[in-house]
Amino acid sequence: MEQQNFGSAWHLVDAHIHLDKYTKSEQQQIIDEMEQYGVESLITVSYDIESSKENLTLHREHNNIKAAFGFHPEQQVLNNEAMQELRAFIDLHHHDMIAIGEVGLPYYTRKENPDLRIEPYLEILEQFIILAKRYDKPIVLHAIYEDAGVVCDLLEKNKIKKAHFHWYKGDTRTIERMIRNGYFISITPDVLYETEIQQVVKQYPLAQMMVETDGPWPFTGPFAGEMTHPQMIHQSIETIAKIKGLEIAKVYGQLLWNTKQFYCI
Repeated sequence: MEQQNFGSAWHLVDAHIHLDKYTKSEQQQIIDEMEQYGVESLITVSYDIESSKENLTLHREHNNIKAAFGFHPEQQVLNNEAMQELRAFIDLHHHDMIAIGEVGLPYYTRKENPDLRIEPYLEILEQFIILAKRYDKPIVLHAIYEDAGVVCDLLEKNKIKKAHFHWYKGDTRTIERMIRNGYFISITPDVLYETEIQQVVKQYPLAQMMVETDGPWPFTGPFAGEMTHPQMIHQSIETIAKIKGLEIAKVYGQLLWNTKQFYCI
């Protein structure tokens, strides 16, 4: 897409990025180029307590960076002391927090280690769900394939409505359940070349969809060798519009509205 298209009708929000995981120079490049590429806001999710602290600093330095606090599940489970520290941080800074996240279940870690006990991760996830409910914040979820159904059980149990399943992959039955519950998903740049993601776009309503990079996670296809940058989302939106058979301006407008309404930006 040509740069001259990045006018007021072509704005976007990167709904899921790990901005703290970029180098300082990469962070500055992305921040400096947001206006150029029509990026209104970045929602930067956290990996652990230190990540949450870094994202809080980024938010306080830049109003268009919105911080979510949480614990990424694809790592060793938090012990009680570490969980209490993170909960205390969230309690103290919930006014600066746009969402709880990234939280969820360790799908890939369990694939590598089938003997890993899931129960401690479920207990921690439910604590985060309760925090999201307490502070009336959305929750950003790492939950794919069979894990998504388990997470849906916990969300339904706790009557959570504002759930964002980032980079979702899974079966049609779970997709239908998520749609009924009003949950949102976000689409990554691999929609350009991954048929699995393209199929999710076909199935999921545009009205419950957002777009993301999950940067600095690297992509292949047309993005091979490139630093993951929010400007890649323009190509994602172009592809979503083609899959949906909709005018691209309508898709831009809907995705932007979805994200700003969901996150109260």
